[in-house]
Amino acid sequence: MKDFEGKVAVITGAGSGFGREFARIGAALGMKLALADIQADALEATAAELRAQGARLLTETVDVSRGADVERLAQRTLERFGAVHLLFNNAGVAAGGLVWEQTVKDWEWVLGVNLWGVIHGVRVFVPLMLAQGDECHVVNTASVAGLLSPQMMGAYCVGKHGVVTLTETLYQDLRVTGANIGVSLLCPAYVPTAITQSQRNRPAELQDDAAPTASMLASQKAMEKAVSSGRVSAAEVARMTFEAIRENRFYVITHPKILASVALRMQDIVAQRNPGDPLGLAPGTSHPPG
Repeated sequence: MKDFEGKVAVITGAGSGFGREFARIGAALGMKLALADIQADALEATAAELRAQGARLLTETVDVSRGADVERLAQRTLERFGAVHLLFNNAGVAAGGLVWEQTVKDWEWVLGVNLWGVIHGVRVFVPLMLAQGDECHVVNTASVAGLLSPQMMGAYCVGKHGVVTLTETLYQDLRVTGANIGVSLLCPAYVPTAITQSQRNRPAELQDDAAPTASMLASQKAMEKAVSSGRVSAAEVARMTFEAIRENRFYVITHPKILASVALRMQDIVAQRNPGDPLGLAPGTSHPPG
């Protein structure tokens, strides 16, 4: 996809981080925008900024873990704009700690947003794109945590690994059916975004009454330090992603240095040897990769 003027983009997680930056670029390119987020005030802040610049958009408060919410987003988008050309399945949350200490509610929350959110986006919007027959593109936000398995990020890694294989399979399915839909997989590492404050949008029914464990507190502290020290901005990641869309390029690896760790994992698998330390960290420490 090289021509964006007048095309319709759907963006989840549009209230902050990558989603907000995708929306800013889309607006600058003359796209019509359907913006979704679970946090209504953040969503409206993004929308107000872009409306002031003359952007054509709609907003919808959406919990992407709920299929009915994503279906409502699609319906409203079609009612307002009549089509969908570019989809960003981008909403995400994070929770850490030793894998056996993450609770059922932790798993349900993280997988609900990070994996089921993408599943719902694909199952709802791809059929619409196929029916249109127009040139379209899907971007799924994963993470280098979908290519590695670092310490104390069990639920997050499971969700992001799921997004990676879902997106790779989507690419293959669209290829064998001859569909005019491109696919890109975004795998960022450390980028300063609001993901470290994910708990602000955790639904009440998935809150845990128990105090966080030592490993959860350590993981949160490490994540905050790693994310805040990231040298690649969300705006740069968005720019890289739009470049990939233009080039119809699948993998969007924003931090190429991490590929050495990805290669080590692949080599471990091929050699059938025990996994190496993906980030070269001391035991008991972890900097979640994105």
